[in-house]
Amino acid sequence: MTLRSQREGDVHTIALTGEMDLSNAAEVERELLRAEETDAITILLDLAGLRFMDSTGIRLLIAADARSRANSRRLSLTRPPAAVARVLCIAGVDELLPFRDSD
Repeated sequence: MTLRSQREGDVHTIALTGEMDLSNAAEVERELLRAEETDAITILLDLAGLRFMDSTGIRLLIAADARSRANSRRLSLTRPPAAVARVLCIAGVDELLPFRDSD
């Protein structure tokens, strides 16, 4: 998996490519925590390049959303591919974090 992180104004975008699972979830979590330490109002996870996500990734998203809400911030998911969106919907993550088609 590759990860690209950038800040534009009040939005910190983290783009993920490849597969997010137990082997690399800690890297994603570290980057989310880094973004949370900034004054960004929104953290946007761009999932367009993600091919797979296991339950570790789902847990990570739920925890990041809880931290964001506790700090009056917003975590958004952008453009998950159909396979990833299906897993997130089955787990109910789409109820917490609605998907956005674009920035």
